[in-house]
Amino acid sequence: MSSKVYCLAQFKPKVGKEAELFRVLQSLEPNTLREDGCIQYRVTRQISSPFAEGESFPIVFNEIWANMAAFEAHCQRQEIVDFFNTYCVAEEGLAEDWNVCVYSDEPESYDRPQLPV
Repeated sequence: MSSKVYCLAQFKPKVGKEAELFRVLQSLEPNTLREDGCIQYRVTRQISSPFAEGESFPIVFNEIWANMAAFEAHCQRQEIVDFFNTYCVAEEGLAEDWNVCVYSDEPESYDRPQLPV
């Protein structure tokens, strides 16, 4: 597996809660960018374009992590756990639905050289 991990974390806000959810997600950026292994962590919102008419959740985090360990450590930080419990899982949360996926940029059968330890 590639050492870099790419994550797309998508959020579908409850009706009328998009701006509020976006602001809450933006508040996670400063501390996350300080984490070891965080290369990119940017929340974005979908905008209109006649050249990109696909369907997606309207708010998406675009993340790049140095490796799977860094990504998994991030997911276990209390601030991130609290975010999901408060804004996604809780009945009164701002998110109607969410989808978090991780990706590698290497083909499955890539013969990556082993670096000396």
